[in-house]
This record gives sequence, C-alpha cells and structure tokens, in this order.
Amino acid sequence: MKEIETSNTQQETGVEQTPEAESADKPETEEAFSLREAHSLVSDLMTPNPWIYWTDFLFNSIVGWAAFITALLSPLFSLIQIGAYGIAVLTLYRAAIFVHELAHLKQGTFKRFRIAWNCVCGVPFMIPSFTYDGVHNDHHRRDVYGMHQDGEYLPFATRKPFEMVVYVLLSFLIPPVLLMRFLVLTPLSYLIPPLRKIVWERASSLTIDPTYKRAENAIRNDHNWRQQELATFLFAFAVVSLIGLEVLPLDVLVLWYLVAVMVFILNSLRTLAAHAYRNPGEKPMSHAEQYLDSINVPGNPLITPLWAPVGLRFHATHHLFMNMPYHNLGKAQRRLVNGLSDNRLYLTTVRKGLWDALKRIWHESEQATAAAAVKKHVTKNGN
Repeated sequence: MKEIETSNTQQETGVEQTPEAESADKPETEEAFSLREAHSLVSDLMTPNPWIYWTDFLFNSIVGWAAFITALLSPLFSLIQIGAYGIAVLTLYRAAIFVHELAHLKQGTFKRFRIAWNCVCGVPFMIPSFTYDGVHNDHHRRDVYGMHQDGEYLPFATRKPFEMVVYVLLSFLIPPVLLMRFLVLTPLSYLIPPLRKIVWERASSLTIDPTYKRAENAIRNDHNWRQQELATFLFAFAVVSLIGLEVLPLDVLVLWYLVAVMVFILNSLRTLAAHAYRNPGEKPMSHAEQYLDSINVPGNPLITPLWAPVGLRFHATHHLFMNMPYHNLGKAQRRLVNGLSDNRLYLTTVRKGLWDALKRIWHESEQATAAAAVKKHVTKNGN
C-alpha cells in the first residue's frame, strides 16, 4: 500500500485497518487518500462547543438518574419499571461515555465539566475519569496502537471466536470488581505500601486487556486522581453502610448492578465493532494500517447512537482526527465521503450496522482459527 501523506500539522490523526483490507470489499486500486486533503475538508471542525457538551451530558444524566429512581420505586417487573430501567441504561450509558471525550479534550480545559462528570457518573459507577485519562491517549500513539502496550486492543480477529464471547460475558463481573477495588483495595493499599503500586498498575485502568500494566506516569489531565479515588471510596462506603444500616434498601445496589452490567455489555459490543483487531502486537502498524483497522458505522441516526453514543459510531474518523469533538464527527464523515477526490479507501472502514461489524470480525476469527488448525495438523504430520 502506498504511504498515506502526512503533515506536521496533523498531530490529531491516527490510523487503523479494517476487516476488509483483504476482502471482497477491497478497492480495485490501493491508492490511499491524502490526509492533507482530508484535513483541509474538516479543519474548521476541531473546536468543541461547551454548550453542546453541557446540554447533552446534563440532559442524559438527569433523565437517567430520574429513570433509575423510577425503576427503583416501581412494582417489580411492571411495565413502568422495565421501561424506566431501559431508559436509565441508555441515558446513563451515554452520559458515562463522555469519559472518552474527557480523555481527548485539550489539557486544562473543561475543568468544571470534568468535575461534574465525576460527581454524576464517574464516582457513582466506580469509573472516575483518572481510570481512562492517559491510558486511552496511549491507544492513539502510533508506536503503541495494536501493540502489547495498548490496553485497549486485543487481536480478536486472530484468535478463537469464543474469546469474544468471554470478553462480553466478563461484563457481569466488572461492577462488583470495581466496587471491591475502590471499597476494599483503596484503603488497604494505603495501609500496605507494596500493594499501592500493584493497585495502580493492575487495577486502575479501564482497558480490555487483563494483562495491561499501567505506567507510573500514565496521567494527562487528572493529576488529582487521589482525590477522585478517595471520593469514589467514600461514596461506595457510604452507600454500602446505609444499606447495612437499612437506611437504604438492598434494591439500590441490585439495580445499580443491573444498570451497570447492561452498560458494560453495550460498551463491550461497541468495542468489538470499533476495530478489526488484526494486529498480533508483534510490530507497530503504519498510519494507513491503523486507519484501516478502525470502523465507521454511520447506521441509523436514531438507533446507532444508542449503542455507539457520543460520536463513537464514527470511530475510524475519530482515529483520523482524534481531537475533533464528538458533535462534529458526523459532519466530518459526510464531508470526507462526498469531498475526497478518491474516497474508496475511506469507505472500506464503513459497516452497515452493529450486526454487520460483529459478523465480519467473527467470520475472520473463524477463518484464522481454521487456518491455525490446518497449519498445526500439517506441522504435526510433517514431523
């Protein structure tokens, strides 16, 4: 593949490789579109609008927690409770996903928004923003993406399909694990100094790779992470204590678990549809390879944002322009599709929907597993 043009002004570009780089959808030509041309089409879309951020976040947070309370107070398994539960999941999921925006917003900006997000979502769901800050930014580094150091990447397409099932099912364990991390490990780590380093390296990052080891300096914005950690511990301690004293019903914790589990399930499916996950991690990927490893799912403007909220349905475009605010990604997608002199390579990142994206990576995983089995059989018989 010809090397995609780059310029020094494009620090916000990252790239990936789709499941279709070697499929029937591959363009007849391997000419890459120019990143310089792409940047010229969207250069005016890089400024975040605080009003959009605040309105979107507060609306979904207020509706989400109101629905949570409604579900808590409604008769068990009533239509009102089921409906309120569904609304709580979708709106709180959208509000929680703003942690992704926090990881990309310019350093030192949106300080009040960061505090508000932690108070409304980060602390109640045991995912304060420091758990994503710095960690996610490494995912966009050219020398880290898809490598063993990338905590947000696993080569699912080269492994057995069952591993994707396990990854989704782990969503049922994440809420209690997070609760124990902040309620138990936080105070213990200060009482037992050697444990402190282990907790930071192994239990302080929102990643998909269980072997990920967080670097000591993996912090970009949240230098007040200790205060966030303490606030999360105090919140968890207060809620559990109030339930133990029967001031709050156990139903609060049960509903919190059920909402959190569904949020993590939705996010795990979205994550599987975000990349092709082809790189075994043995060598860095070029900009072209990284871009083609990312997925865009424009989909239905009403349905798709429910499972890929806050612009994440345009994940390939986001990896091209990682500093572009979420509310401009759709506009950038349309401009690039219609404005590039040759958009064929760009369109290889597009999927019709969530099912299409999942089906493709599953199929590729099956092919890789079958090929590995044949190779093993041949090697065994050859010996």
